[in-house]
Amino acid sequence: MHHEIHILMSKECSKCKKNPSIYLRQYSGEFLCKKCFLRSIEYKAKRTISKYSMIRHGDTIAVAVSGGKDSLVLLNVLRNTLANQGSQLVAITVDEGIKGYRDESLNIVKNFCASIGVENRIMSFSELFGLSMDKAMEVRPSEKISSCSMCGTFRRRALDLLAESCGANVVATGHNLDDYIQTFLINLFAGDVERIGWTYPEPVEYGITDLRKIKPLMEIYEREIVLYAIHTNIPFQSEECPYKDESIRSAFRNHLDNLEKIHPGIKYNAYSSILKIAKKVKAAGSLKDLDLNHGVQQEHRRCIICKRDSSNVICSVCSTLDLLVKET
Repeated sequence: MHHEIHILMSKECSKCKKNPSIYLRQYSGEFLCKKCFLRSIEYKAKRTISKYSMIRHGDTIAVAVSGGKDSLVLLNVLRNTLANQGSQLVAITVDEGIKGYRDESLNIVKNFCASIGVENRIMSFSELFGLSMDKAMEVRPSEKISSCSMCGTFRRRALDLLAESCGANVVATGHNLDDYIQTFLINLFAGDVERIGWTYPEPVEYGITDLRKIKPLMEIYEREIVLYAIHTNIPFQSEECPYKDESIRSAFRNHLDNLEKIHPGIKYNAYSSILKIAKKVKAAGSLKDLDLNHGVQQEHRRCIICKRDSSNVICSVCSTLDLLVKET
């Protein structure tokens, strides 16, 4: 480790040609100093935002902040890049009710938001759904639903409700390039082809308040987000969720990390290919909807219970809650 640091420090920055490097970007062969590295991360995020028209002048952006590295880096990057651009930021945090794990992260978020002067709003699963994640894990019929599926379903709804309560019209999440590839593989192996189209990054307005969901960090490697957090002194929760082992995501992460070590840049190549596939799947789905509706765009369906947007008669939140209530 010390040997690697010595080699890095002995190389000058490939960009500014002045300062000693702190990082070798393996897939591009660039040696970067601290200043140029941090600038490159913020530039990549800005480029992604611009490429997909994620943010418009006057938007109120609710940044989903969990206390992990990705969400805190996203909040910091947006605060730096959107200064004086007519957009407002608010940090929204979901308290799933996971004892110990979530308690620590809530403190990290509160302190960080206070230090950079951004408002932080918190909402809990217990307030919204009448039960915490820990309670849901106790009562769930384990053969029917995984912890990550259940938590993800509730968290997405909670973020929407939090954003609406703030008057926000954009929800920004800290998903990175690694997350994007893993999600594609999860959908692929689950046979969920339609969902692949939904992952295309062009924002789509949905719901009563026309919310847009955006992922400004989706073209940045996870390891570079960690490095950005370390070099900007952003405190983040390193402890992992106690329920994470039920997800296949960890297996895909490990496999992709091993491939990247052997073939630097393979993740970025995969990302580029997946983007093309997602665009084609999305376009095919839109054409199918138009055809079925004789050239008229299909209207949003609404859940018959909660009246929110849903692809089915009953949305995933209400059907999951029904499953859990039956077990209590």
